[in-house]
Amino acid sequence: MARRKLLLLLKPFDVYQVTQSNAVSRFTNPQIFHYIDNRRKVHKEAINVCQKILQQKPIDWKPIFRNNLSQPIHNVDLVVTVGGDGTLLQASHFLDDSVPVLGVNSDPTQAEEVEKFSNEFDATRSTGYLCAATVKNFEQVLDGFLEDQIVPSKLSRISVSVNSKVLPTCALNDILIAHPCPATVSRFSFKIRGDDETCSPLVNCRSSGLRISTAAGSTAAMHSAGGFPMSILSRDLQYMVREPISQGPAISRLMHGLIKSDQSMDASWFSKEGFVYFDGSHVFHTIQNGDTIEISSKAPVLQVVLPHLST
Repeated sequence: MARRKLLLLLKPFDVYQVTQSNAVSRFTNPQIFHYIDNRRKVHKEAINVCQKILQQKPIDWKPIFRNNLSQPIHNVDLVVTVGGDGTLLQASHFLDDSVPVLGVNSDPTQAEEVEKFSNEFDATRSTGYLCAATVKNFEQVLDGFLEDQIVPSKLSRISVSVNSKVLPTCALNDILIAHPCPATVSRFSFKIRGDDETCSPLVNCRSSGLRISTAAGSTAAMHSAGGFPMSILSRDLQYMVREPISQGPAISRLMHGLIKSDQSMDASWFSKEGFVYFDGSHVFHTIQNGDTIEISSKAPVLQVVLPHLST
């Protein structure tokens, strides 16, 4: 039997930078300095632990920092991300539906620490909602995958087309369509179209933008904005118009809803400029007045080892 191949994708250390170029701390509160420096040390130790575990396994593997990833990931049996949900999301943009991913939360939030410093600063660390492992159980979860006892789940992603051209990135969490300046009104219209060509009424919007989430992303920004959590394996999408200028109750009820798996959203953009953001602010596509945008869940799924299905 051929040896399994694995890619170890790492969150970089520079996100925990605590000093300026002149070696002077950027923080006046020493507690913040120690907190961020500790996060860097914990993350570094997590990488070391994961690498030591991999060295003991009959697999071929290589590490790479996520900032150095620029090409689609092929020819591996598994991608292991060490960081948090952000690292797993970045990996997802380079994966099709053939390579599974396993997330290791390298620096989980500690409730006692958050409570201790609640009056001084936000001591939240990493949520790791999509991460199946921490350093404490990484070997157990990895062995379960290698021995075919743990099967990855297939999560829906968002497909976006602009002017009938499919964009190369699929969103695992959500997309945001908005003007690049948050103080500027976003003007657009949309309707929901079924595969049988039935359509909802056309909704004309002036707002702060439009967010569409997957089921996996429904517990993130969508939930914070007033949306509802969805079953993580659902193929439906959830959408919400952000801060709409009210147009009466008949239209207001259409500002938040679902795009079923057999439906798509057809939107038209009417502001001078705009962006489609994928899973945060780092990946985006520019749009302009008159562009048409189609959104659906008809993207390739992503195979993810999920935490609640691996313990």
